[in-house]
Amino acid sequence: MAEEKMSRRDFLLYAMGGWAAVGAGAVLYAMYKTWEPLPEVKAQATVKFDLSTVQPGEIKVVSWRGKPVFILRRTSDMGGCDKRTVAGEYTVVLGICTHLGCIPNWIPEEKVWHCPCHGGRYDACGKNIFGPPPRPLDIPPFKLEGTTIVLGEEGPEYKKLIQG
Repeated sequence: MAEEKMSRRDFLLYAMGGWAAVGAGAVLYAMYKTWEPLPEVKAQATVKFDLSTVQPGEIKVVSWRGKPVFILRRTSDMGGCDKRTVAGEYTVVLGICTHLGCIPNWIPEEKVWHCPCHGGRYDACGKNIFGPPPRPLDIPPFKLEGTTIVLGEEGPEYKKLIQG
């Protein structure tokens, strides 16, 4: 058996193919690192909050992914919320108006959220009751662990509310 000698043309072809493969690998790695979430974003992916710290009629604001989340412990005079209640007595909604993205203010005397930009109003359940907002305040994904709510994870309670 005679050994075949590699021609110069074949050698250059293999060398260029190898360099192209290394370059393609470097480009793919750079793309992966660009698309990977930053550590700050990963850290805010889930937020835990103890619901038992909220008194009846009180509202707490929690930051989740840089957005405000309103947690309101409703009282009996605020009425019931069909398909928008967490743990039987809490309203948990993103604090961003569904009209133009403003942050509504809670008015405890009237028991409503009022959006100062265009006069939109939401009741204690987060349902739009007046003005230009096209839909109720959004409910963030959550999971319940006893009296602790974990924002950012879809638990069975959240899926039940959404499927409603």
